[in-house]
Amino acid sequence: MTEKTATQSPPVPSDHIMGVYNRTPLAFERGEGARLFTTDGDAYLDCMAGIAVNALGHANPKLVQAVKDQAEKLWHVSNIFTIPGQEKLAKVLTDATFADVVFFTNSGTEAVECAIKTARKYHWAKGHPERIDIIGFEGSFHGRTLAAVNASGNTAYLEGFGPPMPGFIQLPYGDHEALKAAIGPTTAAIIIEPVQGEGGRAPCLTCACAACVSCATKTGSC
Repeated sequence: MTEKTATQSPPVPSDHIMGVYNRTPLAFERGEGARLFTTDGDAYLDCMAGIAVNALGHANPKLVQAVKDQAEKLWHVSNIFTIPGQEKLAKVLTDATFADVVFFTNSGTEAVECAIKTARKYHWAKGHPERIDIIGFEGSFHGRTLAAVNASGNTAYLEGFGPPMPGFIQLPYGDHEALKAAIGPTTAAIIIEPVQGEGGRAPCLTCACAACVSCATKTGSC
């Protein structure tokens, strides 16, 4: 092996897409409701929903019209301006949920980052900066940003990105005794998926979620 060949970069893939996913040769050109149609005209039932993001299906006429209407007005403005539509949606969400305020983001992993930062900042503001630990569970997937992959704890996603970040703990899903033992004076929050991103639906889901809420309430964790 010569010095030149030893330092050559890996070949560029023909599709020029970074190899993050193990992609199938299936290519879809359109969708209708819960069905997808390939470039060859084959129909598939879309059980993946874009990995759990297309909950409203494909090409719903009302949604298509709403997107068209907005595209003919404004595409994007900064949050430093008042955005009436954003405020209207925030009220709908808070009226229907436990929340008092809403923080809009572009992705699920950003939402997780916001939750982690909010939990830690909350304890810092209360005079407990030492409370940084985020307790998560094996089999989870919280996103691909650094904090999110550390919250998930999957070694396959952590490898190559430096040492694990401090303040993240993973426990077996549904192990209530392990959860009780793990919560301590440095706990900031518990992060749990009702349906795990990589572990699926675990037995005794309701019990696991109830145990988290109970432990968090008793210890003042988020």
